[in-house]
Amino acid sequence: MSAFTSKFADELIANTAYISTPRKGILAADESTGTIRKRLASINVENVENNRRALRELLFTAPGALPCLSGVILFEETLYQNSSDGGVLPDIKVDKGTVELAGTKGETTTQGLDGLGERCKKYYEAGARFAKWHARTNYQSFPSTRTLTNWLDTLSSARRTVLYKSLSQGSLSTDPTTSTSVLPSPSCPHSLLQGS
Repeated sequence: MSAFTSKFADELIANTAYISTPRKGILAADESTGTIRKRLASINVENVENNRRALRELLFTAPGALPCLSGVILFEETLYQNSSDGGVLPDIKVDKGTVELAGTKGETTTQGLDGLGERCKKYYEAGARFAKWHARTNYQSFPSTRTLTNWLDTLSSARRTVLYKSLSQGSLSTDPTTSTSVLPSPSCPHSLLQGS
């Protein structure tokens, strides 16, 4: 028995089963416009919407790709572009990047909870069936010292991740997925970097 209730519960279960299909995976194609700009620049291609669409479509239409995919994570711009279904569930990256955590020296936390419920409703209407939140933790001091700022960063990241999952499951039918990155400062000793 579960404490979770939602009018989308059956759809959430079906979507989770589908994206967990054995021998299939999720393609992460959620590069921001800034990241994709670098990729296009490396091949001397102008960073305009049509070229970004063509590059992403190349990923989806590569021979033999679709039978191996159960889902694809999209950047917001891509979700609204037309392409063939191909039997792959669309995912949408819902976080809005990072901001410096107040009271710290360069440690960051993920932003994007403001308006998330409304954005997710629009994403669902556009076809998205699961959502990705990228929780980034950027330690500027040694995590092992357990400084107040390390704790603030860790607690902030955990709180935002829980709120994201609650918003995406509770108000609409998007299965929440989470990607976590721990980015230690270059000054962290090698022994700490090995555990990252």
